[in-house]
Formats: sequence, C-alpha cells, structure tokens
Amino acid sequence: MKIAIGSDHCGYELKVLMKPIMEKMGYELDDFGCNSTEPVDFPDIARQVCDEVRSGKYDRGIMFCGTGVGAAIAANKIPGIRAAVCHDVHSAHQSVEHDNVNMMCIGAQIVGSWLVEDLIHTFLNATFNTEEHFRRRVKKLEEMERETMKELKKQDN
Repeated sequence: MKIAIGSDHCGYELKVLMKPIMEKMGYELDDFGCNSTEPVDFPDIARQVCDEVRSGKYDRGIMFCGTGVGAAIAANKIPGIRAAVCHDVHSAHQSVEHDNVNMMCIGAQIVGSWLVEDLIHTFLNATFNTEEHFRRRVKKLEEMERETMKELKKQDN
C-alpha cells in the first residue's frame, strides 16, 4: 500500500518518528513536507498530500499537525478527499469502514507515539464496508460535493 504523508512544523517530529515504523509495517511512503520544525502553513502541505491521494498514485494519506483539526479542515476542502481527525482506534477504523475516509489527520500535541502507531495500523488496515447503507451514505457525500462544486462554478460566472 502506498501512503502519502505530510506534516506542519508541529507534527514534524512525530512524522519523522513514525516513518521507519510505517516502513517496517510494510507501507511504501512518500513524504510531501515539511522538513523541519520551522513554521509552515499546514494548508499548503495538506494540499500536496491530498493532490497525491486524488491522483490515484497513493492509496491513502496521513497528515500530522498540532491537533489534526486544521489539516482535516484543509483536506476536506479538496474534492475527492474525505478526511477525519483520529485520536482513538475506534475512529481510525470506523471512519474508513463507514465513511470511506482516505485521509487521516493526527494531532501530535494530542496523542503520543505509542497510540499513533496503533492509529496508523488500524487506519491503514481498515476497509470500506460495502453494505448498501454505507454505500448510500458515501454516495450522498459525493453528491453534496458535486452540488457544491456546481454552485461555486455558477458564482464564479
């Protein structure tokens, strides 16, 4: 499984700590920044990670930031991305199983490295439950996204 990862400056150290662990788990990673603890704007990194996931080159994405919230907000602005803040194992698997989430956002200032390893393993091993009611709900999310995009295009004209 190919995973696109990224962080802002607040999530940088946790991302660096988790990279070899994720590789040992058998995941192929590409890191789209940032590359230090120098301040950066998380929307820029989230955009890069999301664009890679949307392209189909990567199966899922993971963003590390201070709380995970800003990264999730930024990621959810990108059509085709469904991002969730996951600070517990249940959310890490259920967000995929029920909502077909393709981007997990983790708050480095919220969870420790021992939990992050479990979150990543759980998120990346979860699969979307294709029962009809889950497919119907995700389809509605996709329809909402398309309708919003149409409305925005009308406003631009």
